Amino acid sequence: MLIQVFKSKIHRVRVTQAELNYVGSITLDEELMEAANLIANEKVQVVNINNGERFETYVIKGERGSGMVCLNGPAARKAQVGDVVIVISYATMDFEEAKQFKPSIVFPDENNRLIK
Repeated sequence: MLIQVFKSKIHRVRVTQAELNYVGSITLDEELMEAANLIANEKVQVVNINNGERFETYVIKGERGSGMVCLNGPAARKAQVGDVVIVISYATMDFEEAKQFKPSIVFPDENNRLIK
């Protein structure tokens, strides 16, 4: 049996940009992506702490070390610059494998930078 489980999370980052006139997605700082075990084009769920919005989109790699969290296209209507969001990904895996799986969780600072 295969089940979907929580794979990774970037917990509480601030939206730095919202670009309505774009095809659609979320652009994330490459360092945040790597730390959270996310790859370009991966499907993610975005949860807005400020207004309760929840939506799905895909990841685009942003400039490394920039702290970028940019909502593109229709997603730009779901948050304002400065809103705090959580970016979550899930994976499908075997039930027994899922019991042992450990998700990647990243807690950036207030500037969307990794805490070292």
